[in-house]
Amino acid sequence: MLYSLIRKFFFSIDPEIAHGLGMNGVEFLKRSGIACLLTKPVPPNPVTVMGLTFPNPVGLAAGLDKNGEHVDALAGLGFGFIEIGTVTPRPQPGNPRPRMFRIPEKQALINRLGFNNQGVEQLLVNIANARFTRRGGILGINIGKNFDTPIERAVDDYLICLERVYKPASYITVNISSPNTKNLRELQKDDALDALLGRLKTEQTRLADKHGKYVPLALKIAPDLEDAQIQSIADLLRKHRMDGVIATNTTLSRDGVQGLPNAEEAGGLSGAPVFERSTAVLKKLSGALAGELPIIGVGGIMCGADALAKMEAGASLVQIYSGFIYHGPGLVTEIATALAKAGNSKRARMYSATATMVECPMPKGDNSKALPPF
Repeated sequence: MLYSLIRKFFFSIDPEIAHGLGMNGVEFLKRSGIACLLTKPVPPNPVTVMGLTFPNPVGLAAGLDKNGEHVDALAGLGFGFIEIGTVTPRPQPGNPRPRMFRIPEKQALINRLGFNNQGVEQLLVNIANARFTRRGGILGINIGKNFDTPIERAVDDYLICLERVYKPASYITVNISSPNTKNLRELQKDDALDALLGRLKTEQTRLADKHGKYVPLALKIAPDLEDAQIQSIADLLRKHRMDGVIATNTTLSRDGVQGLPNAEEAGGLSGAPVFERSTAVLKKLSGALAGELPIIGVGGIMCGADALAKMEAGASLVQIYSGFIYHGPGLVTEIATALAKAGNSKRARMYSATATMVECPMPKGDNSKALPPF
């Protein structure tokens, strides 16, 4: 109930301003020790993926904390792992505002942020004193290319970021699927992806020798892929012995939101409407990989049943972003509890079957039609 009141205030103001205030609020909860007002203890449910042991399988997706400024505060909300970024070699402002839009009727967001971030060097400064990693917390760092780097030189930007974040990262995500950087998704195509993964794996080997530790590499893909593309990506992931894959990023489709305010804004759509498309890609990718690589499922998770459906489709871990915006920190506990109770694949199948039949409820106290669709 408390978060529904907080959300009503946030949804009455510009999304980017609300985001800044929200992150300040998370920091206040940490400093004051009252996070318990918005969340409950998360049950332990350790799982080993990519050679890392996660205390629970519920993570925060990249994008909420682009510069790694709030790692410790976010960790206090019960996440099993946190992914920061996307970060680029040089600072960049991103696309012009406005660039974030809500579609509250469908628990959806559209963004065209464009990798706005302070650059990789500032991110390293920001996370240097984070207690989360010193205490064994799992921190993923999501890397991308600068908007003005020609696509034919994109690999240079990824290699710069890989070298700089390798030491502090628990794992590194290669983001080639944002729809908001011109031509970025071209890197998902056969020859370009083959070349990129080859260079990254060579550098990973060099850095592992240099630092005396192996940091897993994961690839983040789009939901807007044909079956042949999914198979091709799976083949290249196996060929280059990638450590994991994240399925999926936001979609360019507007299925499920047509005709609603803001639906025609340019950018990537996230939230509840992307769930089916994202989960379908995840399932097909899981079949193509045949268990050779773990998958992190993300896209439209709004309740515990959604997360269980992702697991049944083939995910080993899940991440949330839009669901966190709409449902608040309590969603972390809800999902973690549902996954812990499921316990085994048979139970997970039972829950996921429910998820396909029952739509996740709207946030408690929701009055979305009365909220300004900023």
